[in-house]
Amino acid sequence: MPTTRPSPLRTGSQAMTDTSPTHVAIIMDGNGRWAQMRNRPRLIGHHAGARRVKEIVRSCPELGVDYLTVFAFSTENWKRTQTEVAGLMRLFKRYIRREAQSLFEENVCVRFIGDRVRLEPTLVDLMDGLELMTAENTGTNLTIALNYGGRDEVTRAARRLANDVKMGKLDPRKICDETFPRYLDTHVLPDPDLVIRTSGEARISNFLLWQSAYSEYEFIDTLWPDFTPEVFAEVLERFGTRERRFGAVPV
Repeated sequence: MPTTRPSPLRTGSQAMTDTSPTHVAIIMDGNGRWAQMRNRPRLIGHHAGARRVKEIVRSCPELGVDYLTVFAFSTENWKRTQTEVAGLMRLFKRYIRREAQSLFEENVCVRFIGDRVRLEPTLVDLMDGLELMTAENTGTNLTIALNYGGRDEVTRAARRLANDVKMGKLDPRKICDETFPRYLDTHVLPDPDLVIRTSGEARISNFLLWQSAYSEYEFIDTLWPDFTPEVFAEVLERFGTRERRFGAVPV
């Protein structure tokens, strides 16, 4: 359940108590359109989007968000042009190299989810190194979904579960909806309370299919590079007005 915390982005007469979600997941959409609206290459938009990630991560402690998961690259994004995919892979490596020390010093614990098999070894090594470097940090938990797809995650989890059954490590009669999540990439994370998608698209695009069963959704028109901490705070404030019943009827 969400906890009640004051919002620091409101001062004076605007100060109020908001109900903040513990875990927010974001589908960061609109980088390419943001660049095209400015007659710039799509990769310029992705670089602007990466800078925005840094700002949003830094705003999480003040906004009361303990866990932030961002959708960086999907299993379907390989269908984009070779130029754009290659540029994104360079951007991911650049981001890790440039931000690793800052993330460590700011007490951010970084995890990656998704299938790493298709990623180039240099990128995987950087991902592994950043996870190890920040593993003991106790601040914001930042999870980056890279080469991630919800169906792919569930498929891989089912294979691991089936293998444990085959090896005699798991009794199939004891499998339940509490067993299966332990095989997901997100097994150490709480389910998201809120999923945000930027850029005006109203679909979930194969993101956290199992985990978001009872998440609240917010689809906003703002393009990701324009998603400021102030916009983030406004979305969180709206979340605080929602009644979450998880299938129950209020008495």
